[in-house]
Amino acid sequence: MPNFPWSGNGGEGKGLLKTTNGGILQPGDTVAVVGASGNVGKLVALRLSDTYKVNGIVRNADSVKPFFEGREDSISLFETDLLEEVTSTSKPETLSCPDSLYPALCDANAIVICTGTTAFPTKAWSRSGEFSVTSEVINALLDSKFDVREALNQLDAKGLNTPRNVDNLSNKLVLDAWKASSKVSRKRAIMLSSIGVTRRESMPFPILNACGVLDAKAAGEQALMDSASEDGFSYTIVRPGQLFGGPYDNNYYLGTLFQLDKDSETQDVNLGKGDILLGDTLRSTLAEVTAQLMEGNSARDVDFAVVNVKGDAPTADSVNEKLVAL
Repeated sequence: MPNFPWSGNGGEGKGLLKTTNGGILQPGDTVAVVGASGNVGKLVALRLSDTYKVNGIVRNADSVKPFFEGREDSISLFETDLLEEVTSTSKPETLSCPDSLYPALCDANAIVICTGTTAFPTKAWSRSGEFSVTSEVINALLDSKFDVREALNQLDAKGLNTPRNVDNLSNKLVLDAWKASSKVSRKRAIMLSSIGVTRRESMPFPILNACGVLDAKAAGEQALMDSASEDGFSYTIVRPGQLFGGPYDNNYYLGTLFQLDKDSETQDVNLGKGDILLGDTLRSTLAEVTAQLMEGNSARDVDFAVVNVKGDAPTADSVNEKLVAL
């Protein structure tokens, strides 16, 4: 693990606290992980629990409890349906936090947003993530006379796991809820996004963006940067390539999560400031880099890409050096 430059300007207060220049996380601080039951989110939550208290925000806690066995003292799970909150017809006129999110966010010094959906209609677009959405997509296309944007609007309105609902509206909801509920100093927010967001007009990314996934991620990123600027916490946007690796069913690891994909020939890690890289990213690499961002207090107020390249898994120190250099 990297050397931790712990110093702090934490502290508690009441309501809409603002942290000047983004405080530094200390051991025992609380980090909320949104999407802690996903393939990346559960690794992020597991790894962060080495150092911090973790509030895992999930849709179904039972689905991930076995993975966190033995970590109950450091990982608490909170159930919510972000899509239900996003599509609710009763919208408050003032900034507020849904009841289902309040206990997970009110004491969170930091937040990691690990939610996401597929770029094109798949089972992942269904509310449960388990059923085909083919009929909904066909009906929306027919109703819209094959106007793709209008068809997507109809699918959004149905409350499906579309890019706009997940990567845009849900992320904005979480950020607003964190602000409205906070009773502690908010220090840092990390958003897992994607390569290509700022290059979505350049090939091959217009193809990936056909259903608006990069547009939605861009809106979510802007919401994060605006919130950080307004409220004084630091942010980091992490841009992986296409994710691979896993599934991860064993919560035991030695040292770093880099070791989880020991059979992969592309374990070395390449980082690049901004949105400049191309390539694929191991889920275990993405989770380990995210944890090191929190622990090492590096790469504040920047966005960077992370991809895996041919070679052996790096040491934690070597990756931390790359993060510090960003």
